[in-house]
Amino acid sequence: MGNPLSLNAPAGEPLLEYHRDFDFPVSDVFRAHTDPDLYARWVGPRDLDTRIDAFEARTGGTYRFVQSRGDDEFAFRGMFHTVRQDEFVLQTFEFEGYPDVVTLEYSAFTALPGGRSSVQGRSLYPSVESRDQFLTNGIEDGMSAGYDQLDELLASARTGG
Repeated sequence: MGNPLSLNAPAGEPLLEYHRDFDFPVSDVFRAHTDPDLYARWVGPRDLDTRIDAFEARTGGTYRFVQSRGDDEFAFRGMFHTVRQDEFVLQTFEFEGYPDVVTLEYSAFTALPGGRSSVQGRSLYPSVESRDQFLTNGIEDGMSAGYDQLDELLASARTGG
């Protein structure tokens, strides 16, 4: 466990690319991305609580979740454009605190030898400036912390904890 997140923000391009390996089967990692109860348990930084308002991880489905820290709330929403079991998710993503900044994101799930898997993806922003605003506000730390929590969640499930 403890595989690092690789995040690339090419200069002058409005996108982020990411890659993360997991020591768990692709079916488990995919399910954790598409099952609302599991998703709420690992997404984002540790100091945020997540409430799922809607989460239909299917082609044409929508989602909305709210993360909170004390009295502060951060709401996110989007639409699942394509969902292929254990393979691929294409969705929009919008932080309601940045109106009119909607990203188009994909995540590709790949089985690796030894019951391992990887997730790689790309987020396309409306502008370099909007991408940089997410970077400045800690998206890399939030993604890394979330994926570390996903490792812990899957390890706990494996051991029956």
